[in-house]
Amino acid sequence: MMGNFGYGGMGWIGMILGLVITIAVIIGLVLLVVWAVRRMSGNNAQPGSQNLTGQSARDIAQARYAKGEINREEYQQILSDLSR
Repeated sequence: MMGNFGYGGMGWIGMILGLVITIAVIIGLVLLVVWAVRRMSGNNAQPGSQNLTGQSARDIAQARYAKGEINREEYQQILSDLSR
């Protein structure tokens, strides 16, 4: 009667099962917090946009021109402004 410790007579199996469930809940909570932080981290990039950090202004202008975001005149104006 004293060896049950509240596990309903399951003994070691109940203790191991309780430990596994506890660890699973803790891992689930950690993953939930990581997901929430990533979701709220201000990652407001539009779908299809590239991360432009580390590129020169010329590279960015060339990429925008290649994608059709700016026309030839705008591209040439940017290059002209950059060469000043």
